[in-house]
Amino acid sequence: MSETHPTWLTDACAELLHTSSGRHLAEVSALGACAASASLTSAATVDALLQAAADHWAATDPADAHEHGLAILATLRQVTAAVLDGYHRSARDEATHRETERAAFVDDLLAAHPDPGHLAARAQRYGIRLSGQHTVIAARTTGLPPAAAYAVDDVLAQRFGAANTLTTLRDDELICVVAGGLRGVPAELARHLHTHLPAGSWQIAVGRTHTGLGGLATSLAEARNALHLADRLGFTTPVLHAADLLVFPVLLRDRDAITDLVTTVLGPLTQARGGAQPYLDTLAVLFDNEGNHTATARQLHVSVRAVTYRLDRIHALTGYHPGEPTQRFTLHTAVLGARLLGWPGGTNR
Repeated sequence: MSETHPTWLTDACAELLHTSSGRHLAEVSALGACAASASLTSAATVDALLQAAADHWAATDPADAHEHGLAILATLRQVTAAVLDGYHRSARDEATHRETERAAFVDDLLAAHPDPGHLAARAQRYGIRLSGQHTVIAARTTGLPPAAAYAVDDVLAQRFGAANTLTTLRDDELICVVAGGLRGVPAELARHLHTHLPAGSWQIAVGRTHTGLGGLATSLAEARNALHLADRLGFTTPVLHAADLLVFPVLLRDRDAITDLVTTVLGPLTQARGGAQPYLDTLAVLFDNEGNHTATARQLHVSVRAVTYRLDRIHALTGYHPGEPTQRFTLHTAVLGARLLGWPGGTNR
């Protein structure tokens, strides 16, 4: 079926086929760029060339039809290649321009002190309601190709609505602004990152939902802080929620208190043979596995008896045992504090 295309394109194609000089062909790609700018499909552009070639061939003397047909086909081949080159180059340039504008808008949107007046008109274009509630998702995506980021953006927009998500790649970080109250975006984002990146090379953090422009920057800061804490604490969970990590800023807020807790509760472990680290690792894995000795032994690649022995040694040295409900919380908090401080190897700033 013939594609629909404007008369100006057919006329321009007909003129091209009448002129086959090298100088002219060097300028032919401009027609392809014009077609792309007019939002015509590449199929419609090629169809216009074919129609012009057919009309030109039909107008030739039947006696010379064969000779003229070969010449027209040769010219058509050159012209089509040049036109499509201009078409695709223009489309790539336009896509790059749109992505640059989108990235700049997101940068301004998430700035610490955004200018509402400057953002208002641009926000309408992306369906962002500046006074509404939004959640910001930050994903560490080292090695994610830009094309994959565009694909993720398209998938999220198709599933949740173009006005409900806004995704862009900034350095090695994928930022997604989500309309407040919208569920399922982190899981969908994780699913697509899993298809584009190897396991362990990406991690997603979800900030809390806040209102207004200032809330966007706050939600982004929370998401990034969650990724930072995951690095310091060794959390490998693919999707982190800032709301689940609120205890850690509380711990860090009173540095002297957490330092005192760590050294008082865990300090005696430094006197054990081999130092404190094996016992800290055992406690950390035990808490991650909700007190399951068998799972802890499997993850540490030791026997269950070895886990029991280490816990008994911890009890003997510190006076605390994770099997005691009143002591479990203190031990767990001290272990997390040790991770935050980099204890016993040193103190993280």
